[in-house]
Amino acid sequence: MNDFQAIADRVEIEALRGEFSDAAMMRDRPRLASLFTPDGALRMPNIPVEQIGREEILAGGERLQSQLDFFVQTTHPGTILLDGDTATGRAYIQELGRALDGRQGLNYAVYHDRYQRTEEGWKFAERVYEVRYLDMSPLAGSAPHAAQGSESGTNRADATAAPTPATAFTAPASAEQLERVAAALRANGFAAEILDDAAAARTRIKELVPEGASVLTGASETLRLSGIDEDINASGQYDAIRPRILAIDRATGADEIRRLVAVPDFVVNSVAAVTETGSLVLASGSGSQLPANAGGAAQAVWIVGAQKVVPDLSTALRRVEEHALPLESARAQAVYGTPSAVNRLLILNAEPRPGRGTVLLLREAIGY
Repeated sequence: MNDFQAIADRVEIEALRGEFSDAAMMRDRPRLASLFTPDGALRMPNIPVEQIGREEILAGGERLQSQLDFFVQTTHPGTILLDGDTATGRAYIQELGRALDGRQGLNYAVYHDRYQRTEEGWKFAERVYEVRYLDMSPLAGSAPHAAQGSESGTNRADATAAPTPATAFTAPASAEQLERVAAALRANGFAAEILDDAAAARTRIKELVPEGASVLTGASETLRLSGIDEDINASGQYDAIRPRILAIDRATGADEIRRLVAVPDFVVNSVAAVTETGSLVLASGSGSQLPANAGGAAQAVWIVGAQKVVPDLSTALRRVEEHALPLESARAQAVYGTPSAVNRLLILNAEPRPGRGTVLLLREAIGY
């Protein structure tokens, strides 16, 4: 072949497909989403999943990532057919993995691709995932997990203690544990419901929160990944507090912000941990969202992923410090340029106004 442009195009498209697998393996979901055109599509009819646009692809990928114990993807080169500034092709995939809820398996699949030349280079216009072989048998191996934390900055005497597995605070609770938590919460005055997943919680929120109500959402990965944050703050169906306070000058409008966040009709949030004895634990760097959760809001709804269940309060506090804080600190550093801190803790042991607070316990892991 003496068409150097065609050779260059093929090399770039092959690199694009390799970049996709690398981003998936390195858990770099923003990079993976950037490999698509702005209106690109990722379709997986076997699951079924359809994500249109980079934002949906990013959100869907992060939600999936939060549910995985480990995942391995290998891409094998397939055909590429060039047609000017567009191309089609196929890539052959081998994957194995295990979810936090115990689902696991091995599969072989095909990506049916459409590519588009852009100013940024070749991008995916569409990837359609077709499973050709699926084996859900238990995998013989497992992913090696490092211990939580490190010896640096700790007492040397503690270094001999048994390490805490990285999965200790990420594995979802069993059905029996969720039932125990729900029963304990109800005994403590909370309303408690067990739902299958974040999609069910998203639907339930629309039933619990009437249109037009003033609603404060917490800075929660659970809300963001589930789409609940967008439903409340961008739909126009509610008097959303967070967009209002973001539009207020922090220097001159501090009092107005304080009043807005303290007494909304509803607060919708997640928690850092929920105990099998029926307590909720929330942590905050600024403390601004805690008054509404504590009792300022007329109604409260907390969406809680199954991995946040812990046996008791001391374990809940460990989960805050050892698991949630490092993840939130990394997010805050990326977004705000400064790490987070546990400057305020709110522990809700009971609800003195029965029915005010509703806890939606999910069978799936989401958020951190």
